[in-house]
Amino acid sequence: MKWWSKRRRVTAAVVGAGSLAVVGAVVLPMSQASAATGCRVTYAVTNQWPGGFGANVDITNLGDPLTSWTLTWTYGAGQTITQLWNGTHTQSGGQVTVRNASYNGSVPTNGTASFGFNGSWTSSNPVPTNFAVNGVACNGPVTGGPTSGAPTSSVVTSRPPTSSVVTSRPPTSSVVTSRPPVTSNPPGNTPVARYGQLRVCGTTMCDQSGNRVQLRGISSMWLNWETQPYAENLSALLWMRDNWNLQVIRAAMGVEPAGAYLSDPNRARSQVETIINNAVTAGVYVIVDYHAHEAQNNTQAAVNFFSDLARRYGHLPNVIWEPYNEPLQVSWTGVLKPYHQAVINGIRATDPDNIIVLGTPTWSQDVDVAAQSPVSGTNLMYTLHFYSCTHTQFLRDKANTAIRAGLPLFVTEWGASHADGGLDGRICDAEAQTWVDWMKSNGISWTAWKLDVGTDTTNLLANGAPVTGGWTNYLRGHGPFVIANMR
Repeated sequence: MKWWSKRRRVTAAVVGAGSLAVVGAVVLPMSQASAATGCRVTYAVTNQWPGGFGANVDITNLGDPLTSWTLTWTYGAGQTITQLWNGTHTQSGGQVTVRNASYNGSVPTNGTASFGFNGSWTSSNPVPTNFAVNGVACNGPVTGGPTSGAPTSSVVTSRPPTSSVVTSRPPTSSVVTSRPPVTSNPPGNTPVARYGQLRVCGTTMCDQSGNRVQLRGISSMWLNWETQPYAENLSALLWMRDNWNLQVIRAAMGVEPAGAYLSDPNRARSQVETIINNAVTAGVYVIVDYHAHEAQNNTQAAVNFFSDLARRYGHLPNVIWEPYNEPLQVSWTGVLKPYHQAVINGIRATDPDNIIVLGTPTWSQDVDVAAQSPVSGTNLMYTLHFYSCTHTQFLRDKANTAIRAGLPLFVTEWGASHADGGLDGRICDAEAQTWVDWMKSNGISWTAWKLDVGTDTTNLLANGAPVTGGWTNYLRGHGPFVIANMR
């Protein structure tokens, strides 16, 4: 999606839119002296390796609604948080303080706020049990207010690790030169459990057994412009997997606009890593999309970004890399091939086999041009974007030319709208169905634009849609059409 489309400007017709755990009862801060407080905290170590670990923390509010929260605990064995998402943290010695992010401070009664982090350890990694908020220890009963289901005393329990673990590694100064093994099986009868490590076979995609696979899913909104963190919510992802048959989610990380990756890299990276970690837990595939239009102007930033994530997540079968969303009308051989080769080299230094999807000229439409001079490498695919009110048979003709030349395609973004994402609200579902049927017949995987609320045709959700899923009565725009073709 063009960034100026987001700002409601008219776009040209050809432009694309587009575990180890401990549970305790803790006291949360009171908004006033008489407020009832109480909460349940789940601290889950999701993965551990020599010198490092990953963890998720859930805070369930059992008292009056909260407008903000600050959680503290003390590590007793020298552990250190190295990176945290969905919150901010400080650490002094073993004392850890985590404060809510701007979007998850409000927690209704029986609601949950979550954050995750990577950390380091030395001799041991015991789980903390002394949770507190604003200095108030978690050692007393819930007083007043809602009491249904609330504990009457501090409780500490533990459970063994499950197969739904995140096997990521934090960044280090050293370069990993071999692919570490996945330390657990993907959970249950999930897409990743069924298909495993994907690879390119001919002009399409195959699973670990060599059978052709067509993944279907949705893309996030530009993460820097989301109205709510829909794409970062694990409950929502599980709901889409189980109710929409979602197999892949695309994390569209904005790059150039204010507030996106180049100006706020820590926040952008945290959003992407949250989506990756959730995808591992849910057993679905995830596309890491560098949602840029002029990425070649800062190639090293892209190389650094993908090299870092490939080093820490490239051993997972879940991940698909998309280093360039929609290049402008620039030279394929003179501009885009050198850019792609640089990013591919960074990824392949530590991830030898996960699929990489390469953006093509003219907002990822000129796949026929890319087919005349493909990039060297293995497990490479090429991006095609369409919006059915604008892009009709002429673009399928270009794609058919590319396929006949042997180019593997992946439609990482599409809509049943005009190329601006549907500012006029129009739905061209007949032409969109022609596209969907064409993708199916050619075994082309896809993710539809976009998981957010608003009046554009391509916003899947209506106002009021909860962050956690359950959207049966909240579909709008081309949402019903997209979901019907995912099932």
